[in-house]
Amino acid sequence: MESYVAEVLPRWGETVDKPKVVLGVSGGIAAYKACELLRRLTESGHDVRVVPTASALRFVGAATWSALSGHPVSTEVWDDVHEVPHVRIGQSADLVVVAPATADMLAKAAHGLADDLLTNTLLTARCPVVLAPAMHTEMWEHPATQENVATLRRRGAVVIEPAVGRLTGVDTGKGRLPEPAEIFEVCRRVLARGATEPDLAGRHVVVSAGGTREPLDPVRFLGNRSSGKQGYALARTAAARGARVTLIAANTTLPDPAGADVVPVGTAVQLREAVLKAAADADAVVMAAAVADFRPAVYAAGKIKKKDEQDPDPIALVRNPDILAEISADRARPGQVVVGFAAETDDVLANGRKKLARKGCDLLVVNEVGERKTFGAEENEAVVLGADGTETPVPHGPKEALAETVWDLVAQRLP
Repeated sequence: MESYVAEVLPRWGETVDKPKVVLGVSGGIAAYKACELLRRLTESGHDVRVVPTASALRFVGAATWSALSGHPVSTEVWDDVHEVPHVRIGQSADLVVVAPATADMLAKAAHGLADDLLTNTLLTARCPVVLAPAMHTEMWEHPATQENVATLRRRGAVVIEPAVGRLTGVDTGKGRLPEPAEIFEVCRRVLARGATEPDLAGRHVVVSAGGTREPLDPVRFLGNRSSGKQGYALARTAAARGARVTLIAANTTLPDPAGADVVPVGTAVQLREAVLKAAADADAVVMAAAVADFRPAVYAAGKIKKKDEQDPDPIALVRNPDILAEISADRARPGQVVVGFAAETDDVLANGRKKLARKGCDLLVVNEVGERKTFGAEENEAVVLGADGTETPVPHGPKEALAETVWDLVAQRLP
């Protein structure tokens, strides 16, 4: 089969108008998920060469990779020696992504070992490298693995944090390969940045997203229209720029972004607790969540009943904690950058400047909101106000464009 494929399919790189991606696959059970990642890469216009390890072929055969990629597959440096594949593949790539990356593969990459085609490719690549680890929790948490990850990140590789969930057998924990769609989003963002160094590598950032809900009774709550899409775009973009991301998600239905540790919360009080805990060692905190200003003073243990011919009783409200002002006034560490969001319906910039002064944060993203503006949409436009007097307008466009601008401004202010 392979000889036939090699004869009838084009050599990798002949389609020069397409970005060239190397998809490395190492020997873990999650190798089957890489088929979906490959499909997304090829269908979005990338020329993909799959380089599996010999162990990976025990999970998914070479014929599958060849059929899906349109290129022959090899694990050995001895195949097609005259073309010097162990050098040429890495030299020609615009991106190398390894998914799954086992503990063994991370160790080899960190120590510069080159005993097969994939590890040779990693050594010769001068393009961005994305590694998506997948392994059992104990293996991920082992000091050796953590040191290898730190080494790779220090050298500029984007090592995505694994997801939490079901592993092989009955085990559950951190170490699950993120969903292919989310890995693809990281790859897409890394490719868009080109050869730019991951400027948030080695940084820990905290992002809040979504909207808090304040319960009235077991059935009803006070809430808002926030979907969490802007906060998730911020989390995805930070991960693609090399950061370790903690995403505090309030009542969202979005898939977990690859590379983010997701902490689900419900109310403003719960969000405050999660933010303060995560911010303790964070370099930057971006408060994109829509936090309720008030909550009911009394929670009804039973459903509030409608009374015949009577108006409902007034609902007394009390203030929620001002999380943005609190973390701005009491920075958890020197040089920590704090970013707030201001959703305004009128006098947008004037109200934004007042809020920036009142909250004491470094940057405030000000946008106009309404029933058909911003909330739930795929696009956004805003002005980012700086405590130093700067104003950075972001025209109407995808929410990831605003996310890139925010992280550009944050990176400029980090020590």
